[in-house]
Amino acid sequence: MAENKTQPTDASVDDFLNQVESLKKREDAFRLKQIIEEVTGEKPIMWGPSIVGFGQYHYKYESGREGDFLIVGFSPRKTSLSLYLLGCMETSFEELFSKLGKHKTGSSCLYINKLIDVDEQVLRELIKKSYGYMKSKYPTE
Repeated sequence: MAENKTQPTDASVDDFLNQVESLKKREDAFRLKQIIEEVTGEKPIMWGPSIVGFGQYHYKYESGREGDFLIVGFSPRKTSLSLYLLGCMETSFEELFSKLGKHKTGSSCLYINKLIDVDEQVLRELIKKSYGYMKSKYPTE
């Protein structure tokens, strides 16, 4: 059975974030790291070469495929900050998204161009609810 392509690594999160070319995006990435750390209480680790993850859960599909993945994470991509809020996409958070500010969503992702474009308190609430949802759906033993 194939392993998940994105695995945790020992790479330095700060070294990765310090390589973000745009100064503003780098500042936003460090701020986002701080926000997620405060909300989840988890320490960041690198997942693959480009995702900063917080927490981990184990999944097992009916097909028998299973693995581990981050609970909340983000990546400072060239076009936007991509946040992986898996719980937000599986539950009904339309009201929070409507109050967030300028953003886009995709499969399990929230895309933000700049942190200044969104309401930080609403973003914190989305992270908190997504993290809580995933922790309750996939409790650690």
